[in-house]
Amino acid sequence: MFSPWIFGAVAIVFGGILLVFHHYFSLWLTAYVTGTRIGMLSLILMSLRKVDPKVIVQCKVMAVQAGLPDFPTRSLEAQYLAGGDVERVTLALIAAHCASIDLDWDTAAAIDLAGRDVLEAVQVSVNPKIIDCPDPAAGPGKTLDGVAQDGIELKVRVRVTVRTNISQLIGGATESTVIARIGQGIVTAIGSCKSYRDALSDPMVITRRVLERGLDAQTAFAIVSIDIANINIGENIGARLQIDQANANIRVARAEAEKKRAMAVAHQQEMMALTRENEAKLILAEAELPLAIAEAYKVGQLRVPQLSVRSSKHRARDLPVAG
Repeated sequence: MFSPWIFGAVAIVFGGILLVFHHYFSLWLTAYVTGTRIGMLSLILMSLRKVDPKVIVQCKVMAVQAGLPDFPTRSLEAQYLAGGDVERVTLALIAAHCASIDLDWDTAAAIDLAGRDVLEAVQVSVNPKIIDCPDPAAGPGKTLDGVAQDGIELKVRVRVTVRTNISQLIGGATESTVIARIGQGIVTAIGSCKSYRDALSDPMVITRRVLERGLDAQTAFAIVSIDIANINIGENIGARLQIDQANANIRVARAEAEKKRAMAVAHQQEMMALTRENEAKLILAEAELPLAIAEAYKVGQLRVPQLSVRSSKHRARDLPVAG
C-alpha cells in the first residue's frame, strides 16, 4: 500500500508538470508551427535566466517569418539581459531586410545598446529626414548670416534632406554636428561670392559649394540635398566697417594731435622755467659784483685814480663863480 505522503508528492509533481506544460505549451506550439524550433526545455531555462520567453519567441517568430538569416536564440537572450530593446532591434532588421539595407544582428544590437534608436535609424535611411538649418529650437538665431566680398550681408535659411548612414551610425557624429557643419559651409560659401548679386541670382551656387565640401564625413547621416528656403539682404557690413575704421582713424589722429599739443605746451613751460632760472642766475651774478670790487680794492688790485694839482686848478677855474 502506498502511503498518503507518496500520493501527495506524486500529485504535487504531476500538478507542477501540468502547470509548466500549460504555461509553456502555447509558446512552444507557436514556435513549432512557425518553424522557429525553440524547445520546451529552452523556454523553461529562459525563465530561470530571468528572460521573458514570450518576448524571445515573438521576436524569433517575426524574424523567421520575415525571412531573415537565422541567428541564435542566445543572441536575443543576451540582448534582453543587457537591457536592450529586442523587439525594436528585430523590427529594424526586418525593415532593413525589406529595404535591401545591409544590417546584421550584431550591428543592430550594438547600435541599440549604444543608446540610439536603431528602428528610427533604418526608417530615416528608407524615408529621408528634413532638417531645418539653423535649428529653430537651438537658439534665437533664425537665419545663417554671411557677408559677401562686396560687404553686403545675406541672411539664409536652408532645409537639409538627410538619410541615415548605417555604416557610420556607431561612432558617427549626430544631427547637431551636421547642422553646425552646414551652417559653417553656408557662411563660407557666401563669403566666397564676389558680390551678393551672385548668390541672389543663383542660390544653387551656395548649395553646390556646400555639397562639394563633404560635410557629412564621419557623421551618422548622408546629405541628400540642401535647398535654400529663404534668402534676404541684410546690412551693408563693409560700409559700416569702413565708417567705423574712419571714425577710429579720426580718434587716433585727434589723440596724436592732442599729444603733440601737450608736448609743445610742456616744452614751452620748460623753456619759460629755464629763462627764469637763467635770469635768477644773472641777478645772483650781478649781486656778486660789488663784493668782488670791494675785495679788489681791499687787496690793492684796483685803485681810484689820483687827480693832478694842475688839473684841479683848471677845473676850479672853469667852475662858475656864484653871485
